[in-house]
Amino acid sequence: MELHTSALCTLGDIAPLIRNHPASPPSGPIVKPLPHDLFIVHGRSAEMRWEAMRGQGYHVPTERFFVRNHTSTPIIDVRTWRLRLHGDALRAPRTFRYEDLLALPATTRDVTIECAGNGRSLFAGQQGTPATGTQWRLGGIGVARWRGVPLSTLLDLAGITKDAVDVLPVGLDQEYVENGVNLGHVRRPLPVAKALDDVLVAYEMNGEPLPPDHGFPARLVVPGWVGVASIKWLGSIEVAARELSSPWSTGLYRLADRPLTTQVVKSAFELPWEARLEAGRQHILHGRSWSGAGHIVKVEVSVDGGRSWQRAHTRKRLAAAWAPWHIAWCPPAPGPYTLLARATDETGATQPVRAEYNPNGYLFDAVVEHPVTAV
Repeated sequence: MELHTSALCTLGDIAPLIRNHPASPPSGPIVKPLPHDLFIVHGRSAEMRWEAMRGQGYHVPTERFFVRNHTSTPIIDVRTWRLRLHGDALRAPRTFRYEDLLALPATTRDVTIECAGNGRSLFAGQQGTPATGTQWRLGGIGVARWRGVPLSTLLDLAGITKDAVDVLPVGLDQEYVENGVNLGHVRRPLPVAKALDDVLVAYEMNGEPLPPDHGFPARLVVPGWVGVASIKWLGSIEVAARELSSPWSTGLYRLADRPLTTQVVKSAFELPWEARLEAGRQHILHGRSWSGAGHIVKVEVSVDGGRSWQRAHTRKRLAAAWAPWHIAWCPPAPGPYTLLARATDETGATQPVRAEYNPNGYLFDAVVEHPVTAV
């Protein structure tokens, strides 16, 4: 979904954020509350429990949205914050204040943000091949309604040249140290074709100013791509007439010797892991499927561990960000069951039985074996 309107938010609208979040370090890596019934905490990051989405509508409520931090959420004073566009492929480098962004024509889009390692724990738990990194199950994903300025608008205002090749956004969170090596601020290049296509510099999430954990004052939203591309807490963007790189493209977030880009097809049930359901009674199983490559066109569900499949009920026209679905099931008798859901996107890609292994656990796309017990 995409809407073009003039900016609605003003600097006065975010005064409560300034008062409630002074320019001082947070007490922990994540600012917002992380109640146990909504999140699984992984150190600096927090995974949404899928059962928290039951009955929540199309978008993930901001307070339930997962958090992926490399360090800690910074608290940024919007009154002094600036976004600097610079580089040898700009004719008129620009610096934008928050008020400048708000004054530009705005776009609203429903977009998925998903960690590249979402599903990583299933390499070990389901396939017996452990992978390193944060052990997400499937909750390292969220869909929100993002509002902001198309990156193409800012690049045009800064006079992007025809020989531009790469765009490098840089975040304002703390510098990241891994294995004793300082990798600097989180940053990752985008090819100019993607930057000019559908990337958003967002300042609102679900109708409100971005919360600190989700990139306040402004962040990139890069549709279809792995979450690390959607840099939070934007501070600068370099535009160059050559290929650019960072540790997040040359060392981290690579697969088959190439930087990760488009996300894969996945499905999840809106059920607790190892849920307990009453036997002999009909239940409506709800879930969602998504793909970085485009619309979901079909979702199938198995309630007998994959011996048979039934088409799930979806909307007549499935939305691009993800596709909610449901199916009725009556467990015939008490005991353990394995629920499966597999989706197919508009490119014809369907979730396989087994995901191709990689030691960093990226892009797990296999049909997930969701355990439940009928009682």
